[in-house]
Amino acid sequence: MHRPGLLQLPVGWGARTQTLTLGGSTDGTTFTTLKSSVAHTFDPSTRNTVTLTFPAATQRYFRVTITANSGWPAGQVSEFRIWTS
Repeated sequence: MHRPGLLQLPVGWGARTQTLTLGGSTDGTTFTTLKSSVAHTFDPSTRNTVTLTFPAATQRYFRVTITANSGWPAGQVSEFRIWTS
């Protein structure tokens, strides 16, 4: 079974590609990789939304690590959602 996650930027922002990793933790200190580093395109035509799918895991904390961004010299996320199964 897989679990979905959603990342979103403001709809009015221009397109950009961000390379990110999704981590999960039960204690907020030790994180394991749930989704390996990969480039994701945020595009206004898709409401600047990226959906991540990763294996279901029992986690309390989630962390997005952004290592590259073609639209700005820092990582950008305005909304981050994780759904339970």
